Amino acid sequence: MIKKSINCLFRVCLILATFFACFITPDVAEAAAAQTLGDLRREYESLLAEKNEYDSMTQAAKNEIAEKQAAINKAEEEITEAEDQYDEAELAIIESNENIASLEEETKKVLLYMQQMQGQNAYVEYVTGASSMTELIMRVEAVNQVTGYIQTTTKNLEEEIKKNEELKVELEEKQKELANQISSYEKVIAEQYDNIEEYSEFSLDLETQVKNAKDLYDSYKETCKSTVGSTADDVYLSSCSNVPLNSGWLKPLTYGVVTSAQGYRTHPVTGQKYKFHAAIDIGGNAEGTAVYAAASGVVSGVAYRTSCGGNKVYVQVTVGGVRYTTYYYHLLNINVSVGDVVTQNTVIGTVGGGSTSTSRGGYDSCTTGAHLHFGVAEGWYSNEPPQAQVIVPPGFLNSAGYRFYSRSDYYTG
Repeated sequence: MIKKSINCLFRVCLILATFFACFITPDVAEAAAAQTLGDLRREYESLLAEKNEYDSMTQAAKNEIAEKQAAINKAEEEITEAEDQYDEAELAIIESNENIASLEEETKKVLLYMQQMQGQNAYVEYVTGASSMTELIMRVEAVNQVTGYIQTTTKNLEEEIKKNEELKVELEEKQKELANQISSYEKVIAEQYDNIEEYSEFSLDLETQVKNAKDLYDSYKETCKSTVGSTADDVYLSSCSNVPLNSGWLKPLTYGVVTSAQGYRTHPVTGQKYKFHAAIDIGGNAEGTAVYAAASGVVSGVAYRTSCGGNKVYVQVTVGGVRYTTYYYHLLNINVSVGDVVTQNTVIGTVGGGSTSTSRGGYDSCTTGAHLHFGVAEGWYSNEPPQAQVIVPPGFLNSAGYRFYSRSDYYTG
């Protein structure tokens, strides 16, 4: 009897737990997932701080480039100076060798003369022919001075040659050292230019994100002020949203064919293998074809003329109680702004990807022809969503070749 009562009580508790779970769990989940005005403000401030950091790193890289370029200019001047000194040393060596050769000729003449004098007693006659002792000493000294001068001068010239040869070696080493310095400076400059390009790319992307975040925050502040009368950080966005409800999804185009599925693929432009494609590509439409919002929502981000993706639009939507972000790339034109409320009948832009391609003189390097890059991710974002949150757009067969013939042509296979 007791066992039966316990079983009965357990079943009642289980039913009550299930009952309360049905009503309590959604509220808890909603509270956990809810986004406030404060969240938007903090996101904006975080992005702004990140952009400022990249700007600071860019300026630091520019300063180092200027510093290294000045060092290169100085090193090049020193190399030119060393080259001039090297040339001067070479000329001095040539001149010294010519002087030594001339002295050698003079020495030969003196030696020949002395030999002739000694052989014919001319030297003795020259010396003893002096009329006085003073004249004798002067004659002997004259001969010695001539030979001594030649020897001393030759020795000095040989020392000069040695010094200039050593100077040439030093100057060659100096030029090599300076050339190595220039090479290292040029390497640093090249690295810093790469860094600047990377920083600028991030900064430019962040600049767009900062503007989007600020515009979205300002837009929600206005809406919350007019609907709930408050712009406090703890105001939930859902409490002041004027976005129409969605009963389901519609296609972003009235007709199209999937030309590239979502998932890993070989990039059609770069050839990179196993590159994740975070959307489906829809072709079959000419540039300028109207692109609609797949679900009603708020435009959370726009980006113009990006180097990969061209013109982009992000829309935050809620379908079946679940939050999603829809995004549309390679647009020829954008017809909406951040904060705009769009419905499924809103033309957010037009198909691009043809004339905008870099292969045709445009700015978008990630397209080869007219098409729409259409993606959906779980959660609300104002820019590129995390890969883990990306899903196959509802109502689409994730396979190249899949065609649809109306916006309501919903795939359920």
